[in-house]
Amino acid sequence: MLRKFSGFVLLSLTLILSAPLQARELPDFTELVEKQGPAVVNISTTQIIRHAQGMPGIPEGDPFYEFFRRFAPPMPQGQAPREQESQSLGSGFLISEDGYLLTNAHVVDRADKITVRLTDKREFKARVIGADKRTDVALLKIEATGLPKVRLGEPDRLKVGEWVVAIGSPFGFDSSVTAGIVSAKGRSLPQDNFVPFIQTDVAINPGNSGGPLFNMNGEVVGINSQIYTRSGGSMGLSFAIPIDVAMQVSDQLRSTGKVTRGRIGVTIQELTRELAESFGLGKPEGALISSVEKNGPADKAGIEASDVILKFDGKAVISSADLPRIVAATKPGSKAVAELWRKGEVKQVTVVIAEMPEEGKLAKAVKKLEDDVAEMISRLGIAVSELTREQAQELQVGGGLLVEDVKGSAARAAGLQRGDVLLAIGNMPVRSLAQFNDILKQVPKGRNVALLVRRDDAASYVAIRLDEK
Repeated sequence: MLRKFSGFVLLSLTLILSAPLQARELPDFTELVEKQGPAVVNISTTQIIRHAQGMPGIPEGDPFYEFFRRFAPPMPQGQAPREQESQSLGSGFLISEDGYLLTNAHVVDRADKITVRLTDKREFKARVIGADKRTDVALLKIEATGLPKVRLGEPDRLKVGEWVVAIGSPFGFDSSVTAGIVSAKGRSLPQDNFVPFIQTDVAINPGNSGGPLFNMNGEVVGINSQIYTRSGGSMGLSFAIPIDVAMQVSDQLRSTGKVTRGRIGVTIQELTRELAESFGLGKPEGALISSVEKNGPADKAGIEASDVILKFDGKAVISSADLPRIVAATKPGSKAVAELWRKGEVKQVTVVIAEMPEEGKLAKAVKKLEDDVAEMISRLGIAVSELTREQAQELQVGGGLLVEDVKGSAARAAGLQRGDVLLAIGNMPVRSLAQFNDILKQVPKGRNVALLVRRDDAASYVAIRLDEK
């Protein structure tokens, strides 16, 4: 009896445990691939590389090209400079029946010839309508009609853990299908301030770039753009540009051939918990303004260094990375309300949006600011002196204190250096040693204090906890 009873219990448990597993079958991607696959294309590009005279291994873009052009032995008379073709592969997808398609900007960068091949083996020459390197989106056009096209989805409705599918041409293998899940949303990557990437564990390899990422409804939710890898192949960390971001770029490229973005003329940094505490904020949310461009849109609106922007144009700024995306998406010339935190109060100012210039100076300034901030977070331990009038004029500042020596080990570890200029404590500009000491006396020991420090041409805040002893 005991054996039969035990067997009955075991059988019952087996049935109970196995039932949920049977209900959770793996998804079937066949219908999705059959219906959406024909809208995915293979893109091959050819670039003509012209080599230097006498040095056929050096292309024109090489830093040594001009040197060898001048000093290398002359080529035999009548012999033309040698040309070499460089070929690469990528993916893309059709968004209209009359031949418009999307891919990555880096897939077609500097291409002299672009060939698009459909799944039915037809080939077309493509022309670039426009490309935007900041988002890595390019819009192409082939001359054909009645083409299959993808359906567009809503990335905002994606959920972490949801199944997604990629179709592309990894290593040139056309129409390859891989699947995985959404690992995270809204990822910020270095040098990419305008794209809230979708992170997945879908196998993405060279050649997948520019291909679509589908949800289980067969809708495109992203463009596969980047992978994190140490081997050159997939490591389960891939990133896709949300399709709504790509379509905003595409619409501008189609209408004007370029993308315009808004700017307000500030440099920002992430608001850490220590900095939030020093400014009296309950939680570390928002974008901390570390410097304001003189006579720029933010300066004219009354925005100051040490302000924390909480909302912009009605959209919440949860992390510092949110602000560049929101501002960039705002039309230049329009007005937007910025809600900010200043001296323990919430204020609102109206900013007239300016147009962002071409790539270059802005990206360098942001990178330098990030590098400086990363080096300088620790406790206060410095010897300072007042700036002379000549020093203040040279630095174009109204006042400040010069760091003469870094005395404490904590300050040295923080990266504070002799020659740094202390401009403010919190939102209080520092003009004299007496004022500096008076402000510090008002800060309770063991609390975080925010210092605005200038180094070279960049200024950034650093939170330092005052010694409790």
